[in-house]
Amino acid sequence: MLLRTRRCLPAALSRAAVHPRVSPALPSPGAPRQHGPVAVANQGSALEPRSGPIDWVRSSTMARANPATLFPASTGGHYRIGMQARWFSSAGLPPHMVIGMPALSPTMNQGNITKWRKQEGDKIEVGDVICEIETDKATLEFETLEEGYLAKILVPEGSKDVQVGQPIYVTVEESDDIEKIPADTSFGGDHKEDESSGSAAQTVEVDAAEQSPVMSRISPAAKMLIKEHGLNASLLKASGPRGTLLKGDVLAALKSGTALSSAKEKTAPAAPSPQPARDSQVHSQTTSPKSDTFEDITNTQIRKVIAKRLLESKQTTPHLYLSKDVILDPLLAFRNELKEQHGVKVSVNDIVIKAVALALRNVPEANAYWDNSKEEAQKCDSVDISIAVATEKGLMTPIIRNADQKTISAISSEVKQLAEKARAGKLAPNEFQGGTFSISNLGMYPVDHFCAIINPPQAGILAVGRGNKVVVPVMDNDGTEKAAVVTKMMLTLSADHRIFDGQVGGKFFTELALNFSDIRRLLL
Repeated sequence: MLLRTRRCLPAALSRAAVHPRVSPALPSPGAPRQHGPVAVANQGSALEPRSGPIDWVRSSTMARANPATLFPASTGGHYRIGMQARWFSSAGLPPHMVIGMPALSPTMNQGNITKWRKQEGDKIEVGDVICEIETDKATLEFETLEEGYLAKILVPEGSKDVQVGQPIYVTVEESDDIEKIPADTSFGGDHKEDESSGSAAQTVEVDAAEQSPVMSRISPAAKMLIKEHGLNASLLKASGPRGTLLKGDVLAALKSGTALSSAKEKTAPAAPSPQPARDSQVHSQTTSPKSDTFEDITNTQIRKVIAKRLLESKQTTPHLYLSKDVILDPLLAFRNELKEQHGVKVSVNDIVIKAVALALRNVPEANAYWDNSKEEAQKCDSVDISIAVATEKGLMTPIIRNADQKTISAISSEVKQLAEKARAGKLAPNEFQGGTFSISNLGMYPVDHFCAIINPPQAGILAVGRGNKVVVPVMDNDGTEKAAVVTKMMLTLSADHRIFDGQVGGKFFTELALNFSDIRRLLL
């Protein structure tokens, strides 16, 4: 099951501005709709949680409302898309509406069209799911608030890296108007929007010398690859809508070797001097890719965001690494006691979460983040632990909020629910956005210790290795020394050195070690 989003008007717009019975300046619902640039409809803002019920407004009212950018409301259980809408009435075309790719998460700047639920010619009702969009966080159902007919799909199913604001489909009011929209009509640049609306399609015209009768447009990513490899764009085959050359077209040409031969034809001199056969063979071996020696693996939007954020973290956050071994035997004994005497089944990681949360509560300097605008550390009001969960699409970090105030059994139950939703792609934005500290546990694998990368804007992440039995010297009651076997687990803290210094890190590990040695502190 997919997350579902709706488009709605913001609370900031009063009902007097949208309801015909309140504002006498607006036409009545039965009055014929005026066309031309009356109102705007292009979803380009970020998806944000919204508190309280959503006010639904019919498309006829929306079309008559004044153009306004809609801003996110407060957090809560509903979601909305900031949007703008515009009815167009161009020469030779019936009144129509061009809908752009929406931003369905705060960090989304592009998305993938995974499936079209409606096809060209279908009737569209309020609340119908138009398509499914894969964002950098999850796959969401995109609903419409406008009534009409789907006249033209501009971005085919399966399209990757569609920029936010790029037109994806066109609607008309009447079924008879569908045939009046020519198949070769381009909607990418027909209507110039305000720069702040972000609705203009991000496409770049090819130079006149490189244009061909078939291809007249090229995506920014494709143009970057063409410049990087010195290719001739006019010789590449375009597969995008309206003859647009896409990034995948360039990559396919590079993989097949067609692009390299095109580049050589473009840059080769008119009368090249003959080369020795041996040099020619060596040149062809070094420049021509072999399709049987590698395989392209398509990245999901989630993995692309992970790669970008981790690189930024290592480049902009000064990492401080601290490690400590803790004795795991008291924790294991406590876990067995809960299971045998109370019938409560919890994992080692559940107890680790509780121990870390209490340590952060007792050392509030460690539960903080760096404010770039103020250039100082800011303490967090709550202890919200992000836990790393591996999914097929990439690593997700659902959040246990107020973990220091919850029982171990409550934490265990919540972790299971969030992990299941993460693997199914059903996490709501408020369930993975935020967090004050992260835990990454690889103890279920043969990993003794590792160093994790901080997840900004958080200031710390704890890497948990597996438990190993080791022999250590212990003192007997009579003062004699003997050997004992204990289970040790290494914990490695990666911390923002702007917030954590040696003293703060030492205090945090001191509190954490006490929680492991005297496990009943977790019950207080």
